[in-house]
Formats: sequence, C-alpha cells, structure tokens
Amino acid sequence: MATLSAFDLSGKIALVSGASRGIGRSIATTLAAAGAEVILTSRKQEACEDVAQAIRADGGLARAMSCHIGDPTAIEALLEGVRERYGRLDILVNNAATNPHFGPIWETDAAAFEKTVDVNIRGYFFMSAGAAKLMMTQGGGAIVNIASVNGQVPGLMQGIYSITKAAVISMTKAFAKELGPHGVRVNALLPGATDTRFAAALLQNKAILTKALEHIPMGRVAEPDEMAGAVLFLASAAASYVTGACLPVDGGYLVA
Repeated sequence: MATLSAFDLSGKIALVSGASRGIGRSIATTLAAAGAEVILTSRKQEACEDVAQAIRADGGLARAMSCHIGDPTAIEALLEGVRERYGRLDILVNNAATNPHFGPIWETDAAAFEKTVDVNIRGYFFMSAGAAKLMMTQGGGAIVNIASVNGQVPGLMQGIYSITKAAVISMTKAFAKELGPHGVRVNALLPGATDTRFAAALLQNKAILTKALEHIPMGRVAEPDEMAGAVLFLASAAASYVTGACLPVDGGYLVA
C-alpha cells in the first residue's frame, strides 16, 4: 500500500540544472524539503549558492556546483565531481533551457539555432547519459526532463524552442526504453505557461497573454511551485512503476 513515505527522499542525492531561479529553484527546494541532498547547478555559481543557502537556512542539504550544460566538457566535469564527492547520483532533473529567439521561425539565425540545440537537446542528452552511467552502477535512479507543452503543440514565435522540446519528449522515451532494464526510470514534465522570468517575453505582452489564456481551461498561468510536486512524484518511489511518461502540468491546455 502506498503511503506518504513513498515521497521521502532522505539519503538521496539529487542534481537539478537551471536551479538558480524559476521552476528549477522550486524543484530544488521541494526535493530538499523531501529529504534529498540537492546539488544545484547553472552557469552562475553565485546565483546557485544563494538558493543553496536558502535551502540550508530551512534545514535542508544543498550544494552549488556551476556548469554550463551547453558544454559537454563542463557536463563531464560536473558529473565527475558528483561521483568523487558523493559516489552516487539518485535523481537528475534536467531543467536548464534557453530560448534566445522569439519571432518568426524563418528568421531564426544560426547562432540562436545552435545555442538552443546545444542547451536544450545536447545538454539534456549528455547530462542524462552521464547520470545514467552512475545510476546503473548503483542499481537504479530517476531522471526527470523538463520539456514543455510546446513539444506537443508548437508555440507561436517559438519555433526552434518548440522543436527542441519535442526532441526532449522523444529523448525521454528513448532513454526510458533502454534504461528500464537497469532500474533507471526516465520521465518528462510538460509545463504549460508559467510565471517565470524565462517566460517574460510572452506573459508581459498583454495581447499574447490574453490569447493564451483563452486556451487554458483553468484560466490562468501557473506558479513555479506548481511544477515541483509533479517532479517530486516522478523522482520518488511513489512513481516506482512509471517510466517513459510525459506528464502535462498545464491547466488543461493540451485538452482544450
């Protein structure tokens, strides 16, 4: 029988990318509150350290380790650092993402294309591959990829971003199929419109926001904390038989 203890992450080591703000910060804080020791990473060490300090002030365990996930060499160094310090990794949350181009898809230049692909696809891939190697040696683990509803329904003026998020959904299923026999579960969260600085270009445009809300049955955008509970579920023993799932948390957008 499932009990609340299934959500207990005590003794687990969790790595959250893009953890300095927004959805990533909420996820890291929630995993720490559930008992995990959380490694927070983003490009800026200082920003991650601020979050780590806040978690520690609330009695949690947290450490900041900077990494630019668009750089495979940096990813390798990060994961080697995790292995050396902790000897294991139980949970990986791939949350860091970028969206440098907001405009017509045909006006996406090579620099914006490459940056988006490097972070949103290559970064997720090599973070997952490296984490999986650690997890397989210890008998299992959980990977949660933060994708987007745009991976199923491309966002207007967000072409290349939407394409990469569709790739994350496919990547999630591919990793889940191959890692399942090794005890590593791989799932994805598909956030809808969420009130973060990342989404400011959309949400601060009244016309775009009004149009978007017409397609959200709940009639509002989400707060970052509303994503964290779903990630806790997917990362915990409560989801012990869940892998390859792509869970929308979108106020009903995909069914509207």
